[in-house]
Amino acid sequence: MKVIAFNGSPRKDWNTAKLLQKALDGAASQKAEMEMVHLYELNYKGCVSCFYCKTRNGRSYGRCAVKDDLRPILKKVEKADAIILGSPIYLGTVTGEMRSFMERLVFPYLTYTDPPETLFPRKIRTGFIYTMNATEEMAKERHYDGYIKATRMLMGRIFGSSEALCSYDTCQFDDYSKYVAPRFDPLNKAKRRAEVFPTDCEKAFTMGAMLVKVRE
Repeated sequence: MKVIAFNGSPRKDWNTAKLLQKALDGAASQKAEMEMVHLYELNYKGCVSCFYCKTRNGRSYGRCAVKDDLRPILKKVEKADAIILGSPIYLGTVTGEMRSFMERLVFPYLTYTDPPETLFPRKIRTGFIYTMNATEEMAKERHYDGYIKATRMLMGRIFGSSEALCSYDTCQFDDYSKYVAPRFDPLNKAKRRAEVFPTDCEKAFTMGAMLVKVRE
């Protein structure tokens, strides 16, 4: 079994990356091979609307034809048994790098048939980990749940199944005194990181284990 995690955060050792690593640790507990890909280290763009992936009898039908750093990564996805995407929420959605990655990951497999079908060659399990500065109440008020549900449905349609995990009210800075952010209480942030974030890490570990666990 092989699982690949994709970090859509510009930080390689903060909330999103830590949760993704916990998910990989969970997969490793089930004897799976694991790999972390930091999207901000790669040079690529989102879909360029060339439509080679939709061209009838084309060499790139069902595959992204763009040649950049994502090309070998997308090939790895087709050999993986599970993939886990992770991103902080910026301005109400995932980061630009994650969104661009998702366009390149999903669109080539999505058919323009009625109803839409998938060209992905087999069924694999997927997970998505979201981190955000917003509290759970704020996330509901801003309808983040609708976006998360829609993304889960899309991933499930293309790959076969999808799970989601949200980590709310995360700690943005290691030292709040360095930044102009008076709306946040550093003591409350530190308390939540000490008391709640470890539980989110446990949930991520469980997600990773379940994604690769052999179903009886």
